[in-house]
Amino acid sequence: MAQARNTQLEALLAELGWSNEQTAAAMRRVATEVQASRWTQISRSHVNQWRRGSEPSGDGAAILCEALSRGLGRIVTPEAIGLPAGASTSPCDWNLDTMTALAHLGGGESTVQRRQILTSAAYTTAGAALPPTGWWETKREHVRTPLSKLTVSGAHAETMRETALFFSRRDQRLGGRAGHAALLTYLRTDVSDYLSGRTTSEAVRREVLCAASELVYLAGWMSFDSSDHAPAQRAFTVALTLAAEADDAPLAGHIMRAAAHQAVDLGHPRQALAFAEGSMDRERYGRACPREKALMGVVHARALAASGQEKAARLALRRAEDDLTHARPPGEVEEPARVFFFGEASLAHETACTLRDLGDLRAAEKEFRRSVRTRGLPFARTHAVTLGYLGDIQARQGQVEAACATWGRALDTMDGAGLQSGRARESVVRMRHALSPLKGRGGNAAANLDHRARAILRGVS
Repeated sequence: MAQARNTQLEALLAELGWSNEQTAAAMRRVATEVQASRWTQISRSHVNQWRRGSEPSGDGAAILCEALSRGLGRIVTPEAIGLPAGASTSPCDWNLDTMTALAHLGGGESTVQRRQILTSAAYTTAGAALPPTGWWETKREHVRTPLSKLTVSGAHAETMRETALFFSRRDQRLGGRAGHAALLTYLRTDVSDYLSGRTTSEAVRREVLCAASELVYLAGWMSFDSSDHAPAQRAFTVALTLAAEADDAPLAGHIMRAAAHQAVDLGHPRQALAFAEGSMDRERYGRACPREKALMGVVHARALAASGQEKAARLALRRAEDDLTHARPPGEVEEPARVFFFGEASLAHETACTLRDLGDLRAAEKEFRRSVRTRGLPFARTHAVTLGYLGDIQARQGQVEAACATWGRALDTMDGAGLQSGRARESVVRMRHALSPLKGRGGNAAANLDHRARAILRGVS
């Protein structure tokens, strides 16, 4: 008996205007993120078979749903495309139990486990939704019931803040994979115990929640830098929930800024702009110190640029630059330790990314150069990534020799620092892709650089 065509799937593909090959390409991107190697080779013939009535096997349905959700900007379930109910993208749970969530943070699943729990292993556009109206007020009024007899004091909060600074400095120097497992263990043990105990006062309760939120945020940021995007997305959700319980608006803005940064890098401009604008909310931005205002503002500029809003993006860049001029040198004024890394070099890097995305390559090159010139050695990870971006901008402008020299410096930095960073690794992959058409024009320099890049990829985790 002949199969009936899947008219529901065909209707959604028609709405998107996607061909079979475009659909397959979108699925391959999702499959690559979750390391579902079987589906990274999907072709247009697979999509054609599904349109004719066959069904994707295994986790194919979940990958297809996520690809369609990203394209349409709304949740697509298996039922919506004529498939049996099963694993699919689900909305972010803003009412999650943070204690349970802490126990499941991390991105250390094996490839098999990733494929078995695809819905929690993939970065999802549905999970990149803002909390619903009234959520903040509800969380702010939430009072935890102590689950143990441990008395938690300000000393515990201070210890957590010191731990956060230690791991943050390590992340800046070596990359997100360095120490990530140790941080997760600390969260699942000590931090969980502190959140379960009795605090000595309301002020201490808020301190503990804030310190825990920063640690969870940092775990998410380290996952993001490691290119483990689903664990990062989950951690940002947990961190934002804790910040809301503590009623710490600037901390919430800081976390939403990170979620926006992730969405920009993954090519989701709608989600990026929603989070970035959320971070610029009156209280989140208004109560922040100048350095943090500049950080949130420049990521807002990046989200605006990714959304094609050039005028607004340039205005946001000017405001971020102005905010940073009002920041005092570190140590001269009290400000959150979480922003210790953000200075002229970081602002220049993000400004350059914004200008690059607006197509202003000459201005982007100037800002990338400013970032390289002003960044210190303790920030090797971002320095290497900046050099990689600068080389790409130079290559796109036909400056082949300059690009090869810049990329060589990027590889020197990675090799010398022993980086453990997915973002650094991705910059080398992009470098090799850009080098491919340049080998003929770059002579031995380009060929030798490509050889070095291949060797670096074997060492950068």
